Amino acid sequence: MIAKRAIAEGIGTYLLVFFGTGAILYSDALEGGLTNLGIGLAFGLTVMIVILAIGQFSGAHINPAVTIGFWYDKQIPANHVLPYIISQCLGAIAASFTLSMIDRDHPNLGGTASNLEVWQIFAIEFFITAILMFVILRVSKFRGMFIPAVIVGGTVAIHATALGPLTGASMNPARSLGPALASGQLEQLGIYICATILGSLFAAILHRQLFKPRQAHATDTQPTR
Repeated sequence: MIAKRAIAEGIGTYLLVFFGTGAILYSDALEGGLTNLGIGLAFGLTVMIVILAIGQFSGAHINPAVTIGFWYDKQIPANHVLPYIISQCLGAIAASFTLSMIDRDHPNLGGTASNLEVWQIFAIEFFITAILMFVILRVSKFRGMFIPAVIVGGTVAIHATALGPLTGASMNPARSLGPALASGQLEQLGIYICATILGSLFAAILHRQLFKPRQAHATDTQPTR
């Protein structure tokens, strides 16, 4: 069952990176054919659709930082973490190499990069990932998938629209990893991976301090958002 859930996570992450960064490639091909809002909506709507599609099955984390945050908050068992993260990263990498075959001339394949100072990139990515993780942890308590899907997808869309022009609004190590490997643009990858994971952990720590869970340990049950 863990393997099937991990595969679902890989497929979901593939879709996120393919359609999200694909929107960036499409916009660049048309010389600004999509606005920042259009790109943000591509990411947000894809997240929403994936949550609705596989949220009841795997939790639809589609993001290693989210998986780590859920693990710290004891909402998934430890034996799910590594399979989920490996599958998510493989899905993102596969999506970026797919896009590289479609657009061979794009310099970074919609990757996350910025001209800001390192501390500014780190601060922005840390902050928006922490917000996203905190929102996810709160809406994971809701029944059903529709409202969480809309809220989480909307949060991603807002962040991608508002801050995408500054840092790419990654919030997701896999989303940064895929395009970086496919394009060979690895210079800033470490910043994005560290900032997003630490931002997620910060949100999970804060969440546990504010909302003490009743059960101290997760069991090997179906993960939910």
